[in-house]
Amino acid sequence: MPVSIKDLQDKAEEYHAWMIKVRRHLHRNPEVSFQENDTTEFVIGKLKELGIPAERPLKTGCVGIIEGKAKGIGRVIALRADIDALAMQEEGSHKKDFISQRPGVAHCCGHDAHTANLLGAAKILMDYIDKIEGKILLVFQPGEENLPGGGRLMCETGFLQDAGVEAIFGLHTSPVHAPGTIAVKSGPLMARPDEFEIELIGQGGHAAGPHLTVDPIVMAGDVIGRFQSIISRSVDPTEPAVLTIGKVQAGSTYNVIPEKALMLGTVRTFDRQTAMMIRDRMEQIVKGVAEGAGGSYKFAFNEGYPAVINDEALTMQLKKAAYGLIGEDAVLEMEKPIMAGEDFAFYQEHFPGAFFFLGSGSNDTGSTWSWHHPKYNVDERCFLTGAPLMAALGLGNVLTGA
Repeated sequence: MPVSIKDLQDKAEEYHAWMIKVRRHLHRNPEVSFQENDTTEFVIGKLKELGIPAERPLKTGCVGIIEGKAKGIGRVIALRADIDALAMQEEGSHKKDFISQRPGVAHCCGHDAHTANLLGAAKILMDYIDKIEGKILLVFQPGEENLPGGGRLMCETGFLQDAGVEAIFGLHTSPVHAPGTIAVKSGPLMARPDEFEIELIGQGGHAAGPHLTVDPIVMAGDVIGRFQSIISRSVDPTEPAVLTIGKVQAGSTYNVIPEKALMLGTVRTFDRQTAMMIRDRMEQIVKGVAEGAGGSYKFAFNEGYPAVINDEALTMQLKKAAYGLIGEDAVLEMEKPIMAGEDFAFYQEHFPGAFFFLGSGSNDTGSTWSWHHPKYNVDERCFLTGAPLMAALGLGNVLTGA
């Protein structure tokens, strides 16, 4: 007998307190990218409690493998959660009972919730293992926050390819959407986040004798001004693109012209060709300004994650499952992509994939702060939507009512 969407809702209610407990443990004990040793052991322990074996293709992170017991060929579906935290100090009275116990490290982007949610989905799925055909792979991925990206490294191991994965689904908590909703979009969803580092090298000296120096701060000001014309004059106006300088550092005191000025920033696009054109224009400007002033420069452009491009058929499958779970009005169609990046994109270079945003923001739980804010939190009612929906996507053709 097929599994109904109501069955999954009931199971989510039953296991809600368990998911909250898991999430709060992870929140108290965050670990930064590629150092998620305790987190990995904790996840493997929870999988073992559920009767799910785990493999470790990478040093940290793991893949839980649910082998269906129903007859039939079945499909191999992957469900992904990221497990790393940010190198930042946490704040927030709403989290006083489970605030980070590790100074300078915090789950201020929701990955603790992603992990707890996927473990909740796994707990639900194991109740229906006799109904599952094929395999469901639970990907607990390290290092989403930092290059080269755990998603890239996971794909480079070949583990998922060797397992025969045919489709992959992932989610991210969203502080701008309420619990009980999801937001989704077919096609381009999230941008590619490239990074750059520029060093402008002049000749330092006394502030009273600027004619005897080559001032890198003046060069930096000129570069910043000229960069503003790249998006407005070199990029097709119908093509989304952002160039942001996030850090400028130079000098040490009021009466010294420094030797160097440092600039860090990011470029966000949906197309590699556009990103490379912006890169080339940036270096042309830096070279012209630096050499024109009698100085020199160093320029590094680090390619980040690809753009997240949702598969149309899988996005429709996701929406249909969500319609059955929370109703059509609660499935919010995004009109525009966003310029944030996500290394889920690496999986989509190998497998059809769909990524969506899980509503987790509410004023009464202090969970409307933006991603990477020190007060970031999630409304844990989001698990009542996220866990059964991920379970539904894993079940696929044995699900009814979706």
